[in-house]
Amino acid sequence: MKRRLASLDVLRGADLFFLLALGPVVNAIARAANWEWLNSSMWIFHHVEWEGFAPWDMIMPLFMFMSGITIPFALEHYRRGESPLSEAIWRIVRRVVVLWIFGMMCQGNLLALDPSRIYLYTNTLQAIAVAYAAAAVLYLFSRVRTQIIAAVVLLLGYWLAMEHLSVGGFGMGDYTPEGNLAEGIDRLVLGRWRDHATVENGVVVWDAGYHYTWILSSLTFAVTGISGMLAGHILKSKWMDSRKLKVLFTAGAAMVAVALLWSIWMPIVKIIWTSSMALFAAGVSFILMGIAYYLVDCKGYTRQSEWLKVYGMNSIAAYMLAQIVNFRGVANSLFYGLEQYIGDWYQVLLTLCQVGTIYLIVWVMHRKKIYLKA
Repeated sequence: MKRRLASLDVLRGADLFFLLALGPVVNAIARAANWEWLNSSMWIFHHVEWEGFAPWDMIMPLFMFMSGITIPFALEHYRRGESPLSEAIWRIVRRVVVLWIFGMMCQGNLLALDPSRIYLYTNTLQAIAVAYAAAAVLYLFSRVRTQIIAAVVLLLGYWLAMEHLSVGGFGMGDYTPEGNLAEGIDRLVLGRWRDHATVENGVVVWDAGYHYTWILSSLTFAVTGISGMLAGHILKSKWMDSRKLKVLFTAGAAMVAVALLWSIWMPIVKIIWTSSMALFAAGVSFILMGIAYYLVDCKGYTRQSEWLKVYGMNSIAAYMLAQIVNFRGVANSLFYGLEQYIGDWYQVLLTLCQVGTIYLIVWVMHRKKIYLKA
């Protein structure tokens, strides 16, 4: 990337802080304290079970959106012909492969060393890989108008498929967890390789509580990446900052409004990444990016947000550490004697140790200018 957007690093850091630090700590405090006022607010830090949207549901689409923003900054010299396109394609392929492997590690599918637990498409990082690849290829080989048309076609294609196609009794306008088309396609295509699927007496058994979908949802994953890439076009343009902000906020508000209207016919469901949800999340992401750009790049609040850049510039390292290393276990081996004195608050202490250790590691990496990239 020739010119880093400080606001992008800060927004990515804020997203990661919400996921890895604030959410776990507040949840631990809520369990220990059992305060009614706090318990009533905990919906903020939990996914909606099916239809609807909560702040916690914004974490994944915002990451996906931000991966798209980087594309115009990182790949422009390839598009201009200053570097071979083959290098750009290799760069995209390499990133997809690395994110895919990291995603399998995060699910425990590789580190368990158990072949029966190997699943193919199950993780946020893999969805980000799909979104990034689709947006990056479109950026390299098409104009902005074509990119917008592609996003619209993918949104409508997903909707029409959900409304009018059927696979094994799934679909035809069914948006329930058990009957939607995306669920049926995942079962058909992934089979035993779908997350939480097991084989008993030669028959694939599906986990009744698992409804995340990936194959058909890849269409709308791509839209989330493309929307980020379009925001990247705006941020990289030579427009005045006031115009950039106006376009970001106006486009974001328009997408949210259209998504809410669309939800009358197609509900907002993050678990299957419906078109209305993808559009709603894109709109909110545009607005959040506009706020971050205004505060950091326009108003210059860089010193106050530097601590978030520690997360934001090493987001993959922080995410991987949180997913695959149990620092709570290390803390427990050091402080287990305190549990008898502080009771339920002991779990808060372990959570703080987990959060603090991860931040310390990425802070040291930041100071040493060591960054893990896909």
